[in-house]
Amino acid sequence: MAPNAPTPLAPRFLKALVVSALGVAASHLVLSDTLFLSLSGQAAAALGEGPGYSTDQVFTTALVNAFLVMPAVLWIGMLIAGERRVGPMVLAGSVAWIAAVGNGIDLIDDVPGALLPLHSLALVVGVTALFSPVRRRGAS
Repeated sequence: MAPNAPTPLAPRFLKALVVSALGVAASHLVLSDTLFLSLSGQAAAALGEGPGYSTDQVFTTALVNAFLVMPAVLWIGMLIAGERRVGPMVLAGSVAWIAAVGNGIDLIDDVPGALLPLHSLALVVGVTALFSPVRRRGAS
């Protein structure tokens, strides 16, 4: 059986744009929803009602879950799109997402429903998609 020919650059790039946009959206949704849970826990604690969990625990969980969602969505999304050898793209997208969250977490930590700056989200999508042509060498 002959190995599959690599996808041309333009279709792979377009697939990467769509998948990385979905990855950013899913990761941001997980992050903002879990941070809202943290904010709710802080409000309940201020009113004397203990939520049964630490708000620091929820904040850490928000970050960990958001950092785990991005590589999973990128990897699975590109596999569903028919692409293989997506390791460098997943790595670049995950690092870009962590950097964007690290730079913008103060803006969304205390405000329910807030978004990270749109330019940083677009930068994550762009960087991730630009790494899509880079293919890890695999066994032939």
